[in-house]
Amino acid sequence: MKELSTARLQLSSPYVVVKEDDEYLFRTDSDILYAVSFQVYEGISGLDAYWFDLSNRSHRASPSDPKVRETVICIIEEFFYQNPDILLYMCDNANEQQAMRSRLFLRWFNGYEQQKKYDIRTVLLTEDNIDTYIALIIQRSHPQYDEIIALFDKEISMFKDHKP
Repeated sequence: MKELSTARLQLSSPYVVVKEDDEYLFRTDSDILYAVSFQVYEGISGLDAYWFDLSNRSHRASPSDPKVRETVICIIEEFFYQNPDILLYMCDNANEQQAMRSRLFLRWFNGYEQQKKYDIRTVLLTEDNIDTYIALIIQRSHPQYDEIIALFDKEISMFKDHKP
C-alpha cells in the first residue's frame, strides 16, 4: 500500500492527522484519540484489498461530532487517491454494538459525493448467534469493478451456503 499524504489530508480534514507507525491518528475536540489503519487482505486472488480499521483509542464514549465523519472520509478519499484498490470493513462487535456501528458508518459514507464515486456493499453474517457486518468499498471507476462485485457476492454466498 502506498503511504497516505498527511500534508494533503491537512488541506481538507478538520482534524490534524498524523502518521505513527502504520496508523493515522487524530484527536477530537473532546480529547478522543482515533486510529485508522489499513491491513492487507490476502483472500482475494490477484487483487489488492485492505481491511479498513477505525478504533477509539481513548475507550471513552464519543459525543456526536461531525468532524470525526469528515476526517474519516478524508482519510478514505486519500487512501483511494494513493491506492486504486479495494477496502473491506468489518464492524467491531464490542458491547454488541456492531449493528449501530454499521449504520453509523453507512450514514457517514453514503453522502451524495461518496455515492457518485464509490459503491459500498454490506452484508450481515451470523455465526454462533454473533452478527458480523462486513462492507466492501470500491471505486465505481475501478477497471475490474464488475469482476470484484461478482467475486464479493460469490464469496458471501459460499459462506452463507456452506457454513458448518
